[in-house]
Amino acid sequence: MSSLPRIVGVYGGGRMGAGIAHAFLSAGSDVIVVETSADTAAAARDRVEASLAKAVEKGATGPFGTLTVSTAAEDLAATELVVEAVPELADLKAQVLASIEKAAPGADIATNTSSLSVDALAGALTEPSRLVGLHFFNPVPASSLVEIVVGARTDPALVTRAQQWVAGLAKTAITVTDSPGFASSRLGVMLALEAMRMLEEGVASAEDIDTAMTLGYRHPVGPLRTTDIVGLDVRLDIAEHLARELGPRFEPPALLRELVAAGKLGRKSGEGFYTW
Repeated sequence: MSSLPRIVGVYGGGRMGAGIAHAFLSAGSDVIVVETSADTAAAARDRVEASLAKAVEKGATGPFGTLTVSTAAEDLAATELVVEAVPELADLKAQVLASIEKAAPGADIATNTSSLSVDALAGALTEPSRLVGLHFFNPVPASSLVEIVVGARTDPALVTRAQQWVAGLAKTAITVTDSPGFASSRLGVMLALEAMRMLEEGVASAEDIDTAMTLGYRHPVGPLRTTDIVGLDVRLDIAEHLARELGPRFEPPALLRELVAAGKLGRKSGEGFYTW
């Protein structure tokens, strides 16, 4: 517990934010989740509590930290770390990070972005050295990896603390320099896009393409099923960003655009490459 902040803020209580809150609560930190309205705050509380209850059913014993849910950023004032976990939109993240800096002047700040530039996001802060990337993976409680993303202006001492936090959560950290897609998203999206092109070209079914990777390469989940879990719209946004930054090898296949336009976003909509 000594390597973890006593009070952690999580700004954004969706699937990822709730999972991050769960991780810190399970490790003994008190957590404050901030949402934008009473309804979304109630939904965030339900997500976190349901996740913790599921963990207890599987044998987790704690001791758990205390959960607080709020609609006021000012309630982050006493936190030692705040993790931003809002949707992958650069303007929204920048706005939220600026409000976190103002509300929690003594806290370290982390962004859970999976592909946006930490350096660019740090431009929203008056003290950019306070920002580090903490890229958690979905589902956070079950995932053992956290990608620490170091910006050009990130304080080296903050990187060391981030590595200690990840160890305190009983997860494994990889540390990467800020670059488009970092390591994990860049590799994962490239594999998923090629799988989509193979499906588009009739090379094999979605099931067989995924089985090639789960049995042939021991991936726990195939690239198309993973895309359904992440969300086709999320994958499309990331691919478009990487195509702008790294070139046409990340250009999204027409099939991905068509499915997103049709509202087939994966597990969250009930249908994507699979029916859920």
